[in-house]
Amino acid sequence: MKQTGGRGKPQPTPRRRRRLPRRVKRGALWLLLAIVVAGGYGAILASRTPAGQATLTNTIDRVIAATAGLGLVVTDIEITGRETTDVATVMAALAAARGTPILAISPARAKEQLEALPWVRSATIERRLPSILFVRLIERHPLALWQHDKMQQLIDRDGTVIPVDDLSRFAHLPVVVGDGAATSAAALIDMLAREPELAQRVRAAVWIGDRRWDVHFDNGVDVKLPAESPQAAWSELARIEREQKLLARDIAVIDMRLPDRLVIRLGPTAVLDRQPGNDT
Repeated sequence: MKQTGGRGKPQPTPRRRRRLPRRVKRGALWLLLAIVVAGGYGAILASRTPAGQATLTNTIDRVIAATAGLGLVVTDIEITGRETTDVATVMAALAAARGTPILAISPARAKEQLEALPWVRSATIERRLPSILFVRLIERHPLALWQHDKMQQLIDRDGTVIPVDDLSRFAHLPVVVGDGAATSAAALIDMLAREPELAQRVRAAVWIGDRRWDVHFDNGVDVKLPAESPQAAWSELARIEREQKLLARDIAVIDMRLPDRLVIRLGPTAVLDRQPGNDT
């Protein structure tokens, strides 16, 4: 195809410049960027003077800011594993917004900030170049209320305190009592769960002598579990309850600490009924 010049003379069609494929162009930009950033950080490590480090750090900051022109900016933030922590709190901890140069975000710093949040047990942050920031959270799950030193606190399976102000919505959880109860609570609750009909009647458990549990039921009966093989004792109690409805009787304490016998202390009404002169 030909074009006509200003004097009417035919002009040859200008030859179009051969453009590099977009993939090649992007690869070249990435290579250049990697060289600049790697070189900058290497220079910082090599520098031994505070002034030199400050200068080089400023240079790297400018280079990272310039990468926004290459499209290396956050356009999407993907968060998985979030159940309790609200999105605004996560975003504030990340200190990242859409349009932020993605290389300006420190995964190590973001991880530290996120793991300082009450409900976050662990966090993983990845920069998925060129534009995605990926966040994976593992949150803490409430296990029990820990009563000690005249206060109650919410704990997870590790016995770690989850700092919450309002405990009312966790009132359905069992209460574990005693200084060492928090770290032993998970094993106890797993054991109780093996006999669910019995477990749903447990209201509290007291950690005794840093070695065994006293379990308190909803009708006021206390069961003293042994330090050795408490699971066997708990299963035996469940069997007896199914067959004899032991907890429906006027009983104050069921002592299972001896391996070959069950010791029962009667409740006050049953004691009176057994006094001389009363019908039994």
